[in-house]
Amino acid sequence: MHKLYIGMVGLPARGKTTVAAKILDGLSKEGIRTEIFNNGDIRRERLGVKSSEPEFYCPTNQAGKAAREEIAFTNMNRATEFLQNGGNVAILDATNVSRHRRLAIERMAIYPILWIECINNDEELVDASILRKTKLSEFSKLTEEQACMSFKERIKYYEHIYSPLLDEKMWVMVDSLHNLILNENVPSGIPFYANIRDILVSDWVRNLYLARHGQTEYNVMDRIGGNSSLTELGHKQASCLGEYFKGDEINYVFTSMKRRSQQTAQYVVNHMPNCTVIPLPEFDEIDAGVCENLMYSEIKEQYPEIARDRSYDKYGYVYPEGEGYRTLKDRVDRGLKKALFLSGNAERVLIVGHQAINRMILSHFLFRRQDDVPYILVPQNSLFHIISTQQKKLFELVKFMDADLGN
Repeated sequence: MHKLYIGMVGLPARGKTTVAAKILDGLSKEGIRTEIFNNGDIRRERLGVKSSEPEFYCPTNQAGKAAREEIAFTNMNRATEFLQNGGNVAILDATNVSRHRRLAIERMAIYPILWIECINNDEELVDASILRKTKLSEFSKLTEEQACMSFKERIKYYEHIYSPLLDEKMWVMVDSLHNLILNENVPSGIPFYANIRDILVSDWVRNLYLARHGQTEYNVMDRIGGNSSLTELGHKQASCLGEYFKGDEINYVFTSMKRRSQQTAQYVVNHMPNCTVIPLPEFDEIDAGVCENLMYSEIKEQYPEIARDRSYDKYGYVYPEGEGYRTLKDRVDRGLKKALFLSGNAERVLIVGHQAINRMILSHFLFRRQDDVPYILVPQNSLFHIISTQQKKLFELVKFMDADLGN
């Protein structure tokens, strides 16, 4: 059967490991024997915490350079052994940013090698990804701030030797945030490339749970927007949500910056000490502008033209000094991309959002006309479970609270 090396390329915190994990997941489910060979695993195993210091990566540090080269060649040898003993695809998960390193690996290769370069120039997202990496055990003796500074210094050293793909025989450049192929040079007949390319451009969702916050004081008063807290019923709904997930490990929980979203999420997190919680402003509820904090009856009385115009075109209407579903789309799409990027290839991810926000997320997976998006049912006693991979598409509404209480 065909054999292939895949060499990951890119600066740290650009999504290489996530992309590698997606490829492993997708190919393995097709019966293609695939394994990841990670340079960092060998480095930590052999050299320990000392190798996490930024000076280890300085281009003028000859001892560090020699150690890194030896690790890369050891990893390549292990990958070759895997392919020679029945494996089909060996993924070399490392930065591989220098052309010198890539040429050396190509000279060792006895099977075709496809280079995949992961590019992400979104500084905010890179910072968030770096923050996530500082949770690794190799930074355990540093404060969060010290760990971030150390990792950024490491990246600067890699930038000095970074040469983008160009002269290699087979390569593809990927925007790892938007799952977009920017450029490629892949001749026909490369084994498994049709599968690999499809994986690269797909949102890979193993288990995404989408829940709305519990009932709030503003829900009861029929007010919109604001930053109100959960009611007694809202706390009960949130508690039931937490009980629903009890016994299942949620790897990441994403919330908005609003109190009601975070209060609801806390009931889930209470059962999961290893869960990572990340608030994202992109998941804040729609900004009602001049109507923020008003009751719907007050809007009709004070701004009858707003109530009228919005009833004619709920998707396209934009609140004065605020937002509408139409203008909300870009930031919610960005929030979803960020959540999927930051959670990597996590098994289970939960987003605790708001009514309009969840409708926009759902529209990403559902075929709905724009005019119908503002009317998607988003109950407060149920959640949406979504799976989207090459092999499986699942979309289901699951009730976690028996009685139909609150909306």
